[in-house]
Amino acid sequence: MNDPAIEAMRDTLIEAACAVRANAYVPYSHYAVGAAILMDDGRIFTGVNIENASYGGTVCAERTAVFKAVSEGARQIRAIAVCTANGVAPCGLCRQVLAEFASPEQDPPVWMVDEAGMIRETTLFALLPDSFGPQHLHQD
Repeated sequence: MNDPAIEAMRDTLIEAACAVRANAYVPYSHYAVGAAILMDDGRIFTGVNIENASYGGTVCAERTAVFKAVSEGARQIRAIAVCTANGVAPCGLCRQVLAEFASPEQDPPVWMVDEAGMIRETTLFALLPDSFGPQHLHQD
């Protein structure tokens, strides 16, 4: 992590992700996830996983946070925190959505925390190497 300003936001993002996790709607899996993302304009957006009886209608916490950010005009992710029972990384679909709004040059840190407060750190593009993005599409 090379950016001291983003590193200074680590605890704030982790606390936000863990706090919002209590709002998850998980009547089927009982696996609550909270996420918080820091955008380049300094705003933090949170999200939780929201399950649906049709299963396919379920939305992950990370995507909920991204969709909230985008709907409010934010476009560039600078850091991500995810809070789960066991500190797992975002799923593949979430990684792809996160990558859509992140710069490989800035490679946002991803902090994963479990219920005991154990934190693992990596970066988004370490989690999604050789990602497919807008730069790969033919633009007229």
